[in-house]
Amino acid sequence: MFVSGGSRGIGAGIVLSAAAAGYDVAFTYKDSEAAAHDVLAAAARTAPEGRYRMYRLDVRDSADVERVGDDVLAEFETVHVVVANAAITHGGLAFSTSDEDWKNVLDTNLTGAFYVARQFLPALLANGFGRYIFISSIGARGMAGDVAYSASKAGMLGLSAALAKEYGRKGITSNALILGLFDTAMSAHEGMTAKRQIHAQHSPVGRMGDIAEIGAAIQFLASDAAGFINGQEIGLTGGLDWAL
Repeated sequence: MFVSGGSRGIGAGIVLSAAAAGYDVAFTYKDSEAAAHDVLAAAARTAPEGRYRMYRLDVRDSADVERVGDDVLAEFETVHVVVANAAITHGGLAFSTSDEDWKNVLDTNLTGAFYVARQFLPALLANGFGRYIFISSIGARGMAGDVAYSASKAGMLGLSAALAKEYGRKGITSNALILGLFDTAMSAHEGMTAKRQIHAQHSPVGRMGDIAEIGAAIQFLASDAAGFINGQEIGLTGGLDWAL
């Protein structure tokens, strides 16, 4: 399994869940080398028999994606599951969002996801089996105060759907997970207090999500049992998106 943005938060949880499920895992980080080493060590403790590698990658750079992709395939021989998770946000109303901020968010979250998907497509086609899983967000429906992030996460839904239609007959499925708020170090930040309260008050399940629940969804979508699930947007939101 290949996971972009696997050194922190949700990405780290995905890596560790995959390790526990018996996957060999290649994951990337951009700046947090120390955090990536921590995830690498935790994966080895979780399932010592597995193979785990970390790679520094800027998904905005197609040449860098190609370099890392080649290194991953040289080390692991092939890849069957690609999880596009690397993402950033830059809060701001449309009026105050600069060209630079817009480009940085879109290049990371959407264009980077495309570069990663394209890089591993030949390997998936050679296998005659593949799973793309895109980590989108409830923000894809539009989130005031985060216009670039919302646009990027909406774009991922179109990217996933297009891949599903283009390669479904080749044994490759593509699906997107639409995430609500999950219990991570980022969500615990004081600036997220309002969002935490919204989940507690309005989500039908009355809580935030647990990262292990994302891992469980990914393991299912990656399995043979999910071979008839393709081009879908699967909400892990506790029902918050339709309750409000």
